[in-house]
Amino acid sequence: MFQPDLFKGKIVLVTGGGSGIGYTIAQKYLELGATVFIASRNAEKLEKAVNELKKIGDVRSTIADIRETEQIENLANKIKEEVGRLDILVNNAGGQFPSAAENISYNGFRAVINNNLIGTFYVTQIMAKTFFIPQKDGNIVNIIANIYRGFPGMVHTGAARAGVDNLTKTLAIEWVRFNIRVNAVAPGIISSSGMDTYPKEIIKGIESSIPNHRMGTTEEVAYPVVFLSSPMASYISGETLYVDAGNRLWGDQWKMWSESLT
Repeated sequence: MFQPDLFKGKIVLVTGGGSGIGYTIAQKYLELGATVFIASRNAEKLEKAVNELKKIGDVRSTIADIRETEQIENLANKIKEEVGRLDILVNNAGGQFPSAAENISYNGFRAVINNNLIGTFYVTQIMAKTFFIPQKDGNIVNIIANIYRGFPGMVHTGAARAGVDNLTKTLAIEWVRFNIRVNAVAPGIISSSGMDTYPKEIIKGIESSIPNHRMGTTEEVAYPVVFLSSPMASYISGETLYVDAGNRLWGDQWKMWSESLT
């Protein structure tokens, strides 16, 4: 399905590409011939990622906080100076923490909204105005989360990711005149470095809350991202693809979290 040169000559930006799902997404684009820029706030993660990914292909990195417009503009300028264009943007950067809603501080709620929703919009708008709109060509894939039935235990990120889901649909219509496609991927429970921030008592036995009783892999998220940004998905825009083994349709998610969070 994916030819080795599928993205030859294409330029890709993956935010949060230093670890976890973002790292694997970057890896897959490199394997398919793209030049990939990865961005992250964490210099140590970026350096480690680049040292590994450069064995596969042309990967470049920039430290950038997606909540800071000046840093995102600097990133856009770097891409423009080095390669002159951008073809694909994967908005993967984000972060959250499990908590019952009544225990989340004002600052904690604001921080997650700023990162997962506002930061995503900043990157999307800046990259579109710098590259996609002038080019009249572009492709955006937003990584969100399983918000199909709300997000009990993570109300802050549920609200933010729902905002990105709507952003995906809205921009798909607004920007179709610029030949820009916008889609989203909503991972379920994925075995990745992102799980390291969750308390062990929550992770223990988490597979029992998934229909097929296993967590997904980062590769199982990366391949749909690659597909949605490929010519094979040229008539798909404004969609959110759930990659969760049907978990959104099954089980009691709040029961999974409630004993640990209350």
